[in-house]
Amino acid sequence: MRQTKKRLGDLLVDSRFITREKVEEVLSQKPKGMKLGDALIEQGILTEQQLIEVLEFQLGVPHVSLYNYPIEANVIDIVPKDIVKKYNLIPLKIEDDKLYVAMTDPMDFFAVDDLRLSTGFLIERTIATKDDINRAISKYYEIDDSMDELLSDLPRAEREEDQITDEDSPVVRLVNQIIQFAVQNRASDIHFDPQETKLLIRYRVDGHLRTERSLPKHMQNVLTARVKIIANLNITESRVPQDGRIKININHKPIDLRVSTLPTVYGEKIVLRVLDMSSTLNQLGKLDFHPINEKRFRKMIEQPNGIILITGPTGSGKSSTLYATLNHLNQEETNIITVEDPVEYRLEGINQVQVNGAIGLTFAKGLRSILRQDPDIVMVGEIRDAETAEISVRASLTGHLVLSTLHTNDSIATIARLIDMGVEPFLVAASLSGIVSQRLVRRVCKDCLEREAATEREKEIFRKRGITISEISRGQGCGNCNMTGYKGRIALQEVLVMDDVIRKKIMNNEDMSSIRQYAIKKGTIFLIDDGLLKVKQGLTTTEEILRVAFKE
Repeated sequence: MRQTKKRLGDLLVDSRFITREKVEEVLSQKPKGMKLGDALIEQGILTEQQLIEVLEFQLGVPHVSLYNYPIEANVIDIVPKDIVKKYNLIPLKIEDDKLYVAMTDPMDFFAVDDLRLSTGFLIERTIATKDDINRAISKYYEIDDSMDELLSDLPRAEREEDQITDEDSPVVRLVNQIIQFAVQNRASDIHFDPQETKLLIRYRVDGHLRTERSLPKHMQNVLTARVKIIANLNITESRVPQDGRIKININHKPIDLRVSTLPTVYGEKIVLRVLDMSSTLNQLGKLDFHPINEKRFRKMIEQPNGIILITGPTGSGKSSTLYATLNHLNQEETNIITVEDPVEYRLEGINQVQVNGAIGLTFAKGLRSILRQDPDIVMVGEIRDAETAEISVRASLTGHLVLSTLHTNDSIATIARLIDMGVEPFLVAASLSGIVSQRLVRRVCKDCLEREAATEREKEIFRKRGITISEISRGQGCGNCNMTGYKGRIALQEVLVMDDVIRKKIMNNEDMSSIRQYAIKKGTIFLIDDGLLKVKQGLTTTEEILRVAFKE
């Protein structure tokens, strides 16, 4: 194949996907060592699929999907692991004197030359997505090797304690690879689930839990012990729940893991929450707010005092919204102090306090101390009890802006929840500035998205909310989204701004339905409305919206 040594920026400009000025701008802004293609994808200027289409068309290099691709076993032995990882490629097959390889960057001629010299074959390039190749590398070069080694070496592994501390032992490598595979698959949680006859490894990807692999029961103890050692937990205690934290680097990215153990009848269940420090949403503009909701929210957080509550169930993105808000408010002249359990993300320039129940440092006690530290903005990780709610309310009435979260179903139910916790209605009315209710739904995969006609039932659902629709977007399933049709998640928000009418209704103990009627008149965009508008934009599907939002 003729090797066209043309730069990616030139190819994209020739294809009219991007202007020369934009290429220069991205090149000047991207971190040192990052490739142009990765920077364009990260900034959302191009999708990976669009990039592949350009390369496929301009270079004449075919695209291959590695999902269920029958990679030949003999080629894995021919290409060394260090080359595969260094250049992010995977060998596919050998035909005559040619070795076919899938690459994320088919213009990397150093990789092609290195492969040719190390294998002795002529190299035929194909293009595959980064996720596809990372999954294949984990599957063929890492996890299976460690599994075989661990199974053959298990009697020694169970006998010797150094097997769970020695970095080169199969147990250690297997745990590292399970974590690495989870990060590559964008999993938010890793579950080590003990069953009667086996140990299941499950990943939560885009909010949905799926079983990744099943391990023999006799591997459970060594894997549990390894996770507990790296999380600094008590390895000898298996009767009580424990919490810990792991900090590691994967592919030069800092990853924090929050570890929780729970004794069950079949052994300790372990859940690792994956906190990817490099992908934290730290800009308000990237939180998927409807333009009207974003305007209302920005106005709320720019007030000097009052309480702003972010509500929703566990895993609805409340922390991401809080951290993005703090990041936006973080100025040199502002003293921001948080009290959290646990501190999920470390923020530069913000004083973060970790709750510690064992020594009596509760939310309420931490909050009392914070108010003696001359803060401008206080963030309380969660209002869990009447005492914390009461102190938060009083802090907001004495000139502080207080941000916090609460577990409720929607914005209006939050008012009833605060009163139910024992906060006087007049205090709720005086202190509350606004409430954001939030949910996460899966985003339609951009690479296999197709427009199709809306069904009569969908049209009826939209009509009831005063929206017309004729077409919706749906993912057909591809290798990039594991054939699910969804990749990534977006947030739905409902922003309730407190005004004098709502405050009066709260003080008069009026029914929540009358507050809802008033909110509808004022043009509040409820969760269901925000969701349906995002379906109309082609970002998600009606099924996803109805899964998390109420139909009234």
